[in-house]
Amino acid sequence: MPELQAYVAFVHAAGHQAQVHRQISTIPSNASVLWWMCGLVTHQMAKRFPSAFHIHEHVSTSVPPLAWLKDRVKRWHQALPDYRIYQNEWGLQRLGFADEVPYEFRDMVGIAPEFFNPFLKRIEPEFDFVYLGDMRRLSHFLPVFEALSQLGRSVLLVGQVPDSLKSRLQHHANLIFGGRIPHQQVPTQLRRARYGLNLIPDQVPFTCLTSTKLLEYCAVGLPVASTDYAWVRRFEKLHDARFAYIPCRADADTYRALLGPALDQQCLLVPNVHSLSWSPLLSKMQVWRQIGMLA
Repeated sequence: MPELQAYVAFVHAAGHQAQVHRQISTIPSNASVLWWMCGLVTHQMAKRFPSAFHIHEHVSTSVPPLAWLKDRVKRWHQALPDYRIYQNEWGLQRLGFADEVPYEFRDMVGIAPEFFNPFLKRIEPEFDFVYLGDMRRLSHFLPVFEALSQLGRSVLLVGQVPDSLKSRLQHHANLIFGGRIPHQQVPTQLRRARYGLNLIPDQVPFTCLTSTKLLEYCAVGLPVASTDYAWVRRFEKLHDARFAYIPCRADADTYRALLGPALDQQCLLVPNVHSLSWSPLLSKMQVWRQIGMLA
């Protein structure tokens, strides 16, 4: 979660201390603010820190399977925080907490500074496409990779591919498995490709949330080929971009027609996303005043 590093850097720059914890057992009992990345925070967990100011950030709602049921469980069993942060209005409505806890939206995922590094020049691409992010979602898009294989187009996969999926993809000689890498190395890897692939399943919450990978493709100057869904269309219009679109569900023949020479002939436009870097996004958040960090 790149936002964790961004939050820590922002808090440190303001002269305060911040520490990321993956286990509740490591959190000091005298912590003044607990910023939970939810998940379910039970009453028992929250009661261990009665003097802390509790913030619940809902980066996403639950994902399939049984996403609707899991969101209801959160609604029924979540401890009451002092403040909430949602990514957008849809997340607020989906979770539907019936209380008066103050909240705000952080409706865009920020981009780390290293993606704008002017010293990282574009090089001659080694690959036709790069895909960055959660590899489990690629099980929805096996016909896309079948089509790219038939076209002889190379793809760099940046992230950890589950063994069950890797066994279904590894027969494609054009796929290169880059594995999981530190986030600061991602910009260099993205610059090795001609296009960024933004493949989002036709499922909530995926179609309602900011696509981090798409923002990072744009930050390094990659034209984008994306599945067609509501969020990406809104983003394209808001930022004067022009992306290539493919269906969320289709056969290999359809994808082959869209991702071959027809793609190269399109006039794609990469938007300027400097305003979406972490620093300006975080400085606008009201939560810092809620916890007394900023006047």
